[in-house]
Amino acid sequence: MKKYFLAVLAIGTFAISQAQDVQFGAKGGFNFAKINGDETDNIDTRTSFHVGAVAEIPLSEQFSFQPEVLYSSQGGKQDDLKLKLDYINVPLMAKYYVADGLSLEAGPQIGFLVNDEVSYDGDEFDADLDLDGSYSSVDFGLNFGLGYKFDSGLFLNGRYNWGLSNILDGDLSDDYDQNNGVFQVGAGFFF
Repeated sequence: MKKYFLAVLAIGTFAISQAQDVQFGAKGGFNFAKINGDETDNIDTRTSFHVGAVAEIPLSEQFSFQPEVLYSSQGGKQDDLKLKLDYINVPLMAKYYVADGLSLEAGPQIGFLVNDEVSYDGDEFDADLDLDGSYSSVDFGLNFGLGYKFDSGLFLNGRYNWGLSNILDGDLSDDYDQNNGVFQVGAGFFF
């Protein structure tokens, strides 16, 4: 997986150095995040957000490469408990324009965990617990989605991030295999 990621990163770097019409922008939106895998039947979807920077590098009339750097709040919830897993995600998206402005998107993603905590919002008390060491510091996934870019630079997109790696670390990772699953709906603007 790491070799694949490095190969895509090298191709992206080459594409940036060769591209003439690179566009830079910002994006943000909503996450509908869930933990999938072993012992996750009672974990519900957590609604949160993502925000960050994006670039689009045209490779031909129909193909583009779109690297992004996003702060993404993920995790899940169960009753009054919320699991907050915050990542710096780096999606490397290939875009294929099927019609004027409308694109299909797919590509790998690496995420770097920057915060992991459980919060409890109950009737009697509220509490936050740091889970340092319980979750893996790196997450790999694949993204699939759709986008629409207007002539003004405004764009809309929706995608699903399918987590491929076990997000658990330490002794927990020996007994359980869990991964992220995140639907994202967002908007942005190319400057």
